[in-house]
Amino acid sequence: MSYFNGMENENKINYDESKIQTLDSLEHIRLRSGMYIGRLGNGSQYDDGIYILLKEIIDNSIDEFIMKSGDKIEVKLDGKMASVRDYGRGIPLGKLVDCVSKINTGGKFNTDIFQYSVGLNGVGTKAVNALSSYFKVSSFRGGKFRSAVFSAGKFVSEESGEQDDNPTGTYFEFIPDESVFGEYEFNTEFLEQRLKSYSYLNRGLKLFLNDQKFVSYGGLKDLLNDEVGDDKIYDICYHTSKDNKLEFAFTHNANYGESYFSYVNGQYTSAGGTHESAFKEGILKGIKEYSGKNYDAADVRDGIVGAISIRLENPIFESQTKNKLGNANIRGDIVNSVKDAIADFLHKNTDTAEILMKKIELNEQVRKELSEVKKKAKEISKKISINIPGFKDCKYHLSDGVKGENSTLFITEGKSAGGSITSTRDVFLQAMFPLRGKPKNLFGCKKADIYSNEELYNLVTALGIEDSIESLRYGRIVIATDADVDGFHIRLLMLTFFLNYFEELVLENRVFILETPLFRVRNKKETRFCYSESERNKAEKELKDCEITRFKGLGEIDTKEFGQFIGQDMRLTNIDVKTITETSRLMKFYMGDNTRERRDYIIENLI
Repeated sequence: MSYFNGMENENKINYDESKIQTLDSLEHIRLRSGMYIGRLGNGSQYDDGIYILLKEIIDNSIDEFIMKSGDKIEVKLDGKMASVRDYGRGIPLGKLVDCVSKINTGGKFNTDIFQYSVGLNGVGTKAVNALSSYFKVSSFRGGKFRSAVFSAGKFVSEESGEQDDNPTGTYFEFIPDESVFGEYEFNTEFLEQRLKSYSYLNRGLKLFLNDQKFVSYGGLKDLLNDEVGDDKIYDICYHTSKDNKLEFAFTHNANYGESYFSYVNGQYTSAGGTHESAFKEGILKGIKEYSGKNYDAADVRDGIVGAISIRLENPIFESQTKNKLGNANIRGDIVNSVKDAIADFLHKNTDTAEILMKKIELNEQVRKELSEVKKKAKEISKKISINIPGFKDCKYHLSDGVKGENSTLFITEGKSAGGSITSTRDVFLQAMFPLRGKPKNLFGCKKADIYSNEELYNLVTALGIEDSIESLRYGRIVIATDADVDGFHIRLLMLTFFLNYFEELVLENRVFILETPLFRVRNKKETRFCYSESERNKAEKELKDCEITRFKGLGEIDTKEFGQFIGQDMRLTNIDVKTITETSRLMKFYMGDNTRERRDYIIENLI
């Protein structure tokens, strides 16, 4: 049968009224969960779906606090069961079932009731309901209560009655559905991180996770103190507006690059947006106004760590995951407010202002020296070769907009692994840069040292960041090494490189480690690839008369099989940076010149 005959037969399948489906809203959420919660995941990553479900519920409770109702939220984990109790106004009892089961139903559309909510589209709790095998909601108000139970979004039962011993508020408990998420496990560390972040953004709100308590009275100033600690070179510049709609803080440390934490109505906007870019511009203008000097933006911002939080009635986000703000009309107000507040702060704190000016002047000196080094490096590079040895580029990049959002550069360990990726990659979106042996450990070196190292300079050129981090060509940078001692060492060296010189890439969640299978278990009927010994043991029990292959390196995996490991279901481990201070401390210990101290630590903890 020819290809065209096959197509002809396919076209004969009846396309009539019987093929048209109508899904109710919660069924649609289950079928297209990615539209509502982003990724699914198994709980091993901070932004996996099970944490987004919990976040959606907590966000509603925080909205109550923002509207000055309830100053305590209790979050509990018991195995796979999660629960949240707030002490806000409680969902109106007569609409309890509708509010958790009908899309576009809720109080968030009424700005008299919720002025600064994140969840303004009426989807959050419905998504949690739809994606939970068990979901219960209870509301307490006016001496009465009502509870409703659901399973996979389907109504199961409800009860109501009088109550005198439960304070006003709302209680949720749910179990994420394993038929949707697969096997998963809650990581309390991720939840601690999230609740700590919530405490900074909601001064005075008391949050509990099982027996732990999180509360902040200093807001974003506390956030930066915890992030930067003793590494800050001057006292934190902090400001909050009288109406609490704008709060910001910033300081400088000795690191390269710039780092920002931006929030809208308590929502972390990892991709920034209008408020973050306006914040940067306001800082520059405020310093210029105070100093009367026309400083270069790069000199003002290098080494800066800043945070901004705004309250906005009608936030416009790029997607349901709300990671970038798009409201253009707020820019001017933020720029002017930040500029005026900074100029005022510096006039009142002249000692801090003096340290800041010296830091900017030092940045200017380093930039000019670096510019000369870059110029010489580019001249040498042109003389040697126009092309980067072994580098395979792809067609689309970040500059191509939506087409290039998922563009990826694989940094591979040698030609062997590079060959597998080159043979199976998507030439439109996947590029490959092979390392020649182990890269140099540049921890503690000046940024200019990159440009005297041919291989690392080539990598910076391939990434497009030799002049500015904003010129990054790829959406993701994936370190692909063997799962052995040498491979792990190369990972450490590459992470040291990025954290030391281009920390923003890590903080912006651009840098990942590729997970590839350690074992292949197969018999005549089935082949399974396993990423751990436990997966291998399970496969060995389930596949009778099987053979097991242990992959020592990426190059050992057959190219016919390798494609699936860098395809749509590619497993990536993102680099989780808890605090800038902690990262700096760990790098000094593990990658610094304290060889004897490190050796003693390894020997003491080896067993």
